[in-house]
Amino acid sequence: MYDYIDSIMPEFQAWKFEMKKRPSLLNKMAKGAQNKFNSVLPEKYHDVMTSTIKNLVKSVLVGSEYLTKEPIKDMPLELRERLFREKLDFYRKTAVVEGASTGAAGFFVGLTDFPLLLGIKIKFLFEAAAIYGFDVKNYKERLYILYIFQLAFSSQGKTNKVFAEMEDWNHTAENFPEDINQFNWRDFQQEYRDYIDIAKMLQLVPLIGAFVGAYANSKLLDKLGETAMNSYRMRLLND
Repeated sequence: MYDYIDSIMPEFQAWKFEMKKRPSLLNKMAKGAQNKFNSVLPEKYHDVMTSTIKNLVKSVLVGSEYLTKEPIKDMPLELRERLFREKLDFYRKTAVVEGASTGAAGFFVGLTDFPLLLGIKIKFLFEAAAIYGFDVKNYKERLYILYIFQLAFSSQGKTNKVFAEMEDWNHTAENFPEDINQFNWRDFQQEYRDYIDIAKMLQLVPLIGAFVGAYANSKLLDKLGETAMNSYRMRLLND
């Protein structure tokens, strides 16, 4: 056990360093351009997108709670992570097939990729929580899943803020309202859309949509997998 922890520590520390890096000038310029674009969109558009993603994620959160297996107890971290990688491989392949099929089907079917991929990602995070021994029937664990999601798909500035709250999770969880509607859904959906917009727009282009959809979904699942693995490592090692 301790040999395994020693072996993963350089990777874990490097990941923490990345999460704490301040936004570069390029990051700031890109985020500024996205904010400028978002500011010219009608407020009604933002309200509709926030409500849509909020309801979609909440429905997946509720459904996944009952479909996910019981948390695994009393297992060495090395074996947990072996199971985790197997599960990640399964969900990556699922996302690749979904991205390729919706991308190849044309513009209107391609639009369905957004909710389908979102559901795949959230379901994967529920499975990851159980593998690492956390019970998703606990409201605060479902909240942690949303934080992992934000950490994976946000601008660097937002990543810094989210990571700081996750690093001191016991304090964050204690002070968060019991009502999940208090979660900042507007921020959640806007950061996520800004992060994946270019890839998802290219996926709607005829001829290249299937390739872009498969490649983009594979990379997005890899990013989510790395974030989830290290986020749960942080919880276990802190405990």
